[in-house]
Amino acid sequence: VQLQASGGGLVQTGGSLTLSCAASGESFSPTVVGWFRQAPGSEREFVAGINWSGRSTYYADSVKGRFTISRNSAKNTVYLQMYSLKPEDTAAYYCAAVRRIWIGIPLKSQDYDTWGQGTQVTVSS
Repeated sequence: VQLQASGGGLVQTGGSLTLSCAASGESFSPTVVGWFRQAPGSEREFVAGINWSGRSTYYADSVKGRFTISRNSAKNTVYLQMYSLKPEDTAAYYCAAVRRIWIGIPLKSQDYDTWGQGTQVTVSS
């Protein structure tokens, strides 16, 4: 399975973007899919996660109320809708999946076993 993140770009403060994470390859039935981000000189941090049933989501406090994660299981795609973007949201955004049994939504990057490449989001002030 390969994950392909897309949708990044340059946007002004207060703007919006929608990122997509599409899975390809063998049958994709993850337990959880999450979005992480990493700014230059910073550690990779959890942004949002969703279990594949779609019944459970979790957000970092820094994005709660501004970002929405969703998935389309028929398209093997997870989305991250980002609104009211701030300069501090500038980072490379990565999607990742947990493909083994897992209870809840993990917040640590090391708990995810499949990663896509990053897509850059830049928010100008």
